[in-house]
Parts: sequence; C-alpha cells; structure tokens
Amino acid sequence: MAGLKIDLHCHNEFSNFQLGPKETPYDCGVTISEQLDKAYEMGLDAFFITNHNTLNGYSSLLEYRENHEKYKKIKVYPGEEVTTDKGIHVLAFGLNQTIKAGGTLEETLDAIKSQGAISCAPHPFGLSNGLRERASLCDLIEVFNSNNVDRYSNLRAYHFAKANNLIEVAGSDSHVASTLGRCVNLVDSENNLDDVLYALRRGKVTIGETGYITGQEMISHALYKIENSKEDIIIYFQEYHPHLTGLCRFLINAFESNPNSIVWTTAYKVAVRLITKLSNKINFKDQDHTVLYERNLRAILPMILK
Repeated sequence: MAGLKIDLHCHNEFSNFQLGPKETPYDCGVTISEQLDKAYEMGLDAFFITNHNTLNGYSSLLEYRENHEKYKKIKVYPGEEVTTDKGIHVLAFGLNQTIKAGGTLEETLDAIKSQGAISCAPHPFGLSNGLRERASLCDLIEVFNSNNVDRYSNLRAYHFAKANNLIEVAGSDSHVASTLGRCVNLVDSENNLDDVLYALRRGKVTIGETGYITGQEMISHALYKIENSKEDIIIYFQEYHPHLTGLCRFLINAFESNPNSIVWTTAYKVAVRLITKLSNKINFKDQDHTVLYERNLRAILPMILK
C-alpha cells in the first residue's frame, strides 16, 4: 500500500526531566534542528513527536519549521508517551492537552479517548515498561520497536497482534538523531492530523520499513545520559543498591574516559546476548516478568545466568 511516510514514535530534548524519580533526568539530546534535518533526509512526510509525559516541544517544532522553508512540507503532529502508575508506557497520538503521568492504565486510556486521540501500546513485550497482554486495550500495537534489540520482544508482540487481530505499527523510538525514520509506517491518508488519525483508527496503515538501533548508536545514547545524569545515577545506587555504588562509580568514570573503547563494544554485545536469553525466557517460556518491572537485581541475575 502506498501512503504517507510517517514515524510514529520519537523523542527530542524536551523529554528531559519528564520520566520520573527512578529514571535518569536526561533522556534525549536530540535538538529540534537535528530532528527536522533527519526527517528531511529520510524523506518523511510527517512524524509524531512523542516526548515522555509532556507535549512540550511540539509548538517549538512547529515554530522552527515555519521559519525554515526547507522543512515546510514535513508535517509535525502532537503526541505523548505517558507513564502510568505502574511505570507502564502508553503512546497517545493527536492530543491537544498533556496527560499527566501517574494515572492508572484505565484512567490514561480514558483521558486519551476524551481528547479524540488514539492510543498505542509501545514496546508491549519489552522487558521493563510494556503493557504485555493489556496491549489489546489500545487502538494500535507496536509490533516492532527499534530499541528491542533482544528481538524476542518484537516477535512476541507480532504473534500477539496476529492472534488478537490488532492494528499493527512500528516505532523507531528515536532517542538519537540518526534513528529517526528507522521505522516508517505508510498511512493511507491526506497529510493533515484529522485524516491521519482517521486512517490509523481504521487500520489504513502498513509497516513500510524497520530497523534496529546499532550498538554504536546505543552507546552514544548511553554516553549522553551518563554524562548529564551521573550524580543522579550514583544517588539511585546509594539508595537502592548501596553495595554496588563503588562499582557503579568506577564504571561511569571508565566509560566517560574512553567511550569508544572496544571494552564497551564488547560489553554491549555481551549485554545483548544476556538480555536476549532473558527475553526468551520471559516472552516464550512463561517465566515471571514482574521481577523486571520491580527492578529486583537479586531475582533477575539468576534468571539470566541459569
């Protein structure tokens, strides 16, 4: 199916300081100019800006676009990635007011519906903040997320969507400029918000392109978060994992001193192998996923190593 090339899931620097007390305050370093440059380079017709728990950034994108003729054909639409009281994420497309974080899932979905917006389950079978089976309560389901490098999370979402006849989309979940447009949805619609929402709601969308974040892009994102949030990370470990605080401080200093070292490339590859093993157990062998949402390291490590 031909259609508008739209990225439904991306972030910029307005996502910072929005995630919550157990997350790093700095989430994304992508500037508005970088975001529009990449959208232009990728030939996107439109994208939804879905910062965490805020609509901040949307009006700034519109203003910047209007002041630069180069970008005027690229439409930018309002969205939000809302965090529920359980730490679960829900995407909302077409909002006119920010939905406050911390509500129940039901309250969040009702708030989205009350604005005539569309709900979507992002990374539903990811290992920390997905809706899992409750994804069926949303209008759309993200069956491919670029950051689900374990691959089993996406595979489980794909099978779940097929079994429940859900409307499938993909999301780049871009937190670094180079990943905007990594996933593209083709929407059979005119390029205005009302028509796009109408088409999405009725399933007039197909997944055009997909691709995973690379190891180097993931390391680049980690470096941004660590450089800007290291004191907050140390405080978190002091409070929740005091016996690991010294090790955490050492690793942060080592990483910052040489982020391009083969040590970190190798560490990333090892981490992906371990996460993949864990995801397989959670998503296809019915092991308890709640320990991941609770971030219980003492329970998680045996699951990985066993």
